[in-house]
Amino acid sequence: MLIRNFMSKKVITIEAEESMPKAIQLLREHIINMMPVVHQGKIVGVISDRDLKKASPSEATGLDRHELKFLLSKIKIKDIMTREVVTLPPDFTIEEAAEILMKHGISGAPVINDRGELEGIITSTDLYKALIALSGLGKRGIQFAFQVEDRPGSIKELTDIIRAAGGRIASIMSSYDRVREGWRNVYLRAYDINRETLPRLIDDLQNQATMLYLVDHKENKRQIFSGPAPVGFKL
Repeated sequence: MLIRNFMSKKVITIEAEESMPKAIQLLREHIINMMPVVHQGKIVGVISDRDLKKASPSEATGLDRHELKFLLSKIKIKDIMTREVVTLPPDFTIEEAAEILMKHGISGAPVINDRGELEGIITSTDLYKALIALSGLGKRGIQFAFQVEDRPGSIKELTDIIRAAGGRIASIMSSYDRVREGWRNVYLRAYDINRETLPRLIDDLQNQATMLYLVDHKENKRQIFSGPAPVGFKL
């Protein structure tokens, strides 16, 4: 899943010579927490609510409201913006974007094509939307979590059981994080499962692999099974 498919293409920008109150107005008006700063059509920085808070006078100041408003109007965006801009290309994956945002401790980044043009902006909210789409949560089905041997066919054995029970697979995700060598965690989301036959399905799945938990998003029911402790955790 590429950034270009989930980024916000309508980007709110602000000129470097604009005042601090203008930035505050735009962030509030568009319900965003950051925006690129431009000068002569080029990105020269980003301004975020964090930058604005750092530049705002302390609440302990003795200035009255009119003096404070005048002071803020004199502060230019170019003087308080973050100049070292982290940008991303549109053909990066969502996972790569999440890793970079987390590494730099930022909530979003401009998306720039190979011609240096601004194509959009990717934010943590966009990443949340991508996660929901990737996981198939919108189907409101059942998520099954297992710990299985890391061998060819181990996932297919589980999906075959679910399909034989009339279920349809919405997503398959797996992880090697905090799992002992030779194993992995697998997360299957399925829908169109008859709830009356669900207990039998659970038994069949448990006979095939170690089930960690089950979350029925349609019925809002959760069942945690006793499974192996994750590597790095103590019971």
